[in-house]
Amino acid sequence: MLTVNIHEAKTHLSRLVEQAVQGEPFVIARAGKPLVMVSALIDAPPSPAKRLGFMAGQISVPDDFDRMGGLEIEQLFDGAA
Repeated sequence: MLTVNIHEAKTHLSRLVEQAVQGEPFVIARAGKPLVMVSALIDAPPSPAKRLGFMAGQISVPDDFDRMGGLEIEQLFDGAA
């Protein structure tokens, strides 16, 4: 397995990552001491499905939605004075 120092890894990161994707993992070392191993992800988990609008067409909002409960709210404040 290929071992590279940190400076070399920074300099050639794109090439090293491409090699890892092709199935050739590598090790990054500092002063000759291995620190991390870089390898390709196998079967990366799929991103979660977007749920925006998942109930479109299944519910309806009444035209007077912003006025619903208005009478009850007024009655609550009428006795507060």
